[in-house]
Amino acid sequence: MTLTRAGMVAERLCRAFWPFWIAAGLALAMLAAGWLRAAPVELYWISGLGFGAALLMTFGLGLRRFRWPSRDEALARVDAAMPGRPIAALADAQAIGAGDAASEAVWAAHQRRMAAAAARARPVAGDYRLSSRDRYGLRYIAALLLVTALLFGSLFRIALPGEVAGGPGAALASGPAWEGWVEPPAYTGRPSLYLADIPAGPLSVPEGSVVTLRLYGEVGALAVAETVSGRTGNVPSAADERQSFTIRQDGRLAIEGADGATWQVRVTADMPPEVRLDGPLQVEGTGEMSQPFAATDDYGVVSGAATLSLDLGAVERAHGLAAEPDPREPLIVDLPMPFTGSREAFTERLVEDFSEHPWANLPVTLTLEVTDAAGQTGAAAPMEMILPGRRFFQPIARAVIEQRRDLLWSRENARRVLGMLRTIAYEPQGFFPNEITYLRLSFTLRRLSGYLEAGALTAEQQDELAAALWELAVQLEDGTLADARARLERARDRLAEAMRNGASEEEIQELMNELRDATDDYMQMLAQNAQPLENQADQPQSAQNEMQTITQDEIDALMDQIQELMEQGRMAEAAELMEELNQLMDNLQMQQAEGGQGMNTPGQQSMEDLAETLRDQQGLTDESFQELQEQFGQNGQEGQQGQQGEPGQQGEGQSPGAGEAQDGRQGENGQGGEGGAEDQPGGPGSLAERQESLRRELNRQRQNLPYTGGDEADAAREALDRAEGAMEGAEDALREGDLAEAIDRQAEAMNALRDGMRNLGEALAQNQQETEPGQGQGEGQTMGQVAPLRRDPLGREMGEAGQLGTDENLLGSQDLSERADELMEEIRRRSSERERPKLELDYLRRLLERF
Repeated sequence: MTLTRAGMVAERLCRAFWPFWIAAGLALAMLAAGWLRAAPVELYWISGLGFGAALLMTFGLGLRRFRWPSRDEALARVDAAMPGRPIAALADAQAIGAGDAASEAVWAAHQRRMAAAAARARPVAGDYRLSSRDRYGLRYIAALLLVTALLFGSLFRIALPGEVAGGPGAALASGPAWEGWVEPPAYTGRPSLYLADIPAGPLSVPEGSVVTLRLYGEVGALAVAETVSGRTGNVPSAADERQSFTIRQDGRLAIEGADGATWQVRVTADMPPEVRLDGPLQVEGTGEMSQPFAATDDYGVVSGAATLSLDLGAVERAHGLAAEPDPREPLIVDLPMPFTGSREAFTERLVEDFSEHPWANLPVTLTLEVTDAAGQTGAAAPMEMILPGRRFFQPIARAVIEQRRDLLWSRENARRVLGMLRTIAYEPQGFFPNEITYLRLSFTLRRLSGYLEAGALTAEQQDELAAALWELAVQLEDGTLADARARLERARDRLAEAMRNGASEEEIQELMNELRDATDDYMQMLAQNAQPLENQADQPQSAQNEMQTITQDEIDALMDQIQELMEQGRMAEAAELMEELNQLMDNLQMQQAEGGQGMNTPGQQSMEDLAETLRDQQGLTDESFQELQEQFGQNGQEGQQGQQGEPGQQGEGQSPGAGEAQDGRQGENGQGGEGGAEDQPGGPGSLAERQESLRRELNRQRQNLPYTGGDEADAAREALDRAEGAMEGAEDALREGDLAEAIDRQAEAMNALRDGMRNLGEALAQNQQETEPGQGQGEGQTMGQVAPLRRDPLGREMGEAGQLGTDENLLGSQDLSERADELMEEIRRRSSERERPKLELDYLRRLLERF
């Protein structure tokens, strides 16, 4: 009851005196904030009288409205807050049924329930809401102004009219007499410093920090003295209100005057960045280089560059390099920077491929340089190196690349390069892998000759010819070959060349991959041209029994062993094993097993049809090239009319490609190619019709391909579609008489046909394994003649699983450790016999070092 009555008192005070509270709050806010300090004295007193009258009026109005709550009012509020109003029910008397025992019993029970409810009564809070009375929220405005004045002012600094402009507290009330900030450079990542919060004394800041000062009060009362900026000449006044300068050196910074301060500034120097090579240069088989490096800086490296300069003094000035080189700017490439993380200390790799650059495989100087945010640079010690570039193993490709290097070395070498390329193109039979590469070389010769006849070679023409020679060398090295057998032989020769000259692990890996691909293509070619078993029925039984069977897994195991020996530096042993593999592949015969009624499966029939189409396309390409040679011969014969000189000497207006084509043909049939293409039975018209017929046949074969699923089948269909498109392009070129374009399209068609046949073979093999799991060699399966006793290429019996090695226990019952000791003892004994060959002693020494 008491708490409820006290809440009612507070409620009625708020409702009666809320205007008084607003007036008092506004008056205190004005006094605490000092809004009237600068006002005239009259306004000061008028405002005081106005607020005084408002306070008196609102206080009197509040007294008039206020009524002290009685006990009954408090009791009624508590009773009204409970359901059933139990307190009022306890004061009620029984109106009817008095004297009746049952009625009195009910009434007594009702009184007990109401008493119990009244005992649970709780105080009722007052209602302090004034929204219905203060509709404009004036109480909130007064409260906001009062709080703001108390935060930024003080009731203890209330100035009277006579104390507004003076007094000892005036300076204190105006805030600090000066302010200053030191802002380090943004790249340092350090925060700004507020000088007013830093005690006087030593102060360390980064170099390049900017000091900003603001002086308040009377001009001249404060002054700035500093020796950290190093400014000379036109220096602003030390008493300027706003000053800003950059810290460049150690020195003194002082605010002279009342409440001033002095600091001894020490500059933290920004050290230049550092960079160094962080490991040896690594070169991939394709010529791509990878140079690790490490860079550091106290605030982080921003950028870097690698500069490659020709080391002219280290170049062997012979042959095409004897001439003075064309001036070239140093080669500059950007260094890679970390995308994430700190750049204060990091390691990265410079990965670039400079195979096509004029300085490839020549001595150069590599210099790494990095830059920080302040513009400072740091460089590593120059490193002398041979600029890595792609290595070519095919002889003609290597010769073409050498002439390309000489042409890029100096434009004065143009005529020398022309003569050397003519020598390379002379009698191309047996040297060029196909006619297309020879034709491209002839076209390049014609362009080079034409440029020289028109005058000196320009830089644009030099770059154009270099690009053509590069593409020619790449095609000679990696280009299309007539069949898988030629590609296999080419891969063998390249690997043998690498064994003789020494090759890196990357080059060994690349060459072994090429050998594996060529072997796969060769095995597929043998399968496509397999000989039925009945054709070998007339062979002697002994010859059939001597035949060996070998799987692709066994060939892969042999090549893995060759690669391991090469990587270990055991080139002699690798060469011996390579020779055994070559003999095995040379003597390999693939036979086609007969099954059922001896009929081919749809997959085999499709492979045979595609192989026939490939042979027809190859023949058509050969005829197109012969037709093009005849056209060159006719043009060359016309260009030789009226010339004098020895036979075989080119005339002034003859192109090199025409002369070489004519010389090659005269070496064969002794004549100069009389007649035009239109007079020949195989002219462009008839060739175009044959190309159209071949394209239609390929389209029919595409429609009749057996259904096989998987990625290999999709790749086969895509390759055959590309082949048909290339045939269509060749057909259009033949009808237009553009034989050179036709030959290019025909070469694309043959490449696509080979890809399609390879992918189709893989799809058929995979489909057969999925549909006939666990079965042996069935219908149409390609296999070798099974011998009674299967042996591997080294003459060892093969295991039951068909893999290299044997399942037999070659050691018998002898203990393994005992046998190992005997072998080591035998190796030591043989290595001590100095009369043995040096090659064998080196091998034994490597065994001892390894085991």
